[in-house]
Amino acid sequence: MKINGPNHSNFNPYQKQMNKQMEPKKSSGQQDRLEISKQALNMQGNEKTHPSRQKKIDQIKHDIDTGNYQVNAKATAKKMLDFWSNKS
Repeated sequence: MKINGPNHSNFNPYQKQMNKQMEPKKSSGQQDRLEISKQALNMQGNEKTHPSRQKKIDQIKHDIDTGNYQVNAKATAKKMLDFWSNKS
């Protein structure tokens, strides 16, 4: 005896919903746009590093290239703890 149940014609009552989900959404005519504030534009324009800061950056780069760069783990840990303890 073969029992197919009520859906023996392979009819899927949810097929219309599945097809609707698979269709690509039609655009409403609007396009995405990006707005950048004047302050952000000024920040982008100020990419030059202050000379004293640039000197420090160049020294660190030189130390890394020559293998002389040393990290002070205690000072780093202290600064991290200070930073996170001030957040709460």
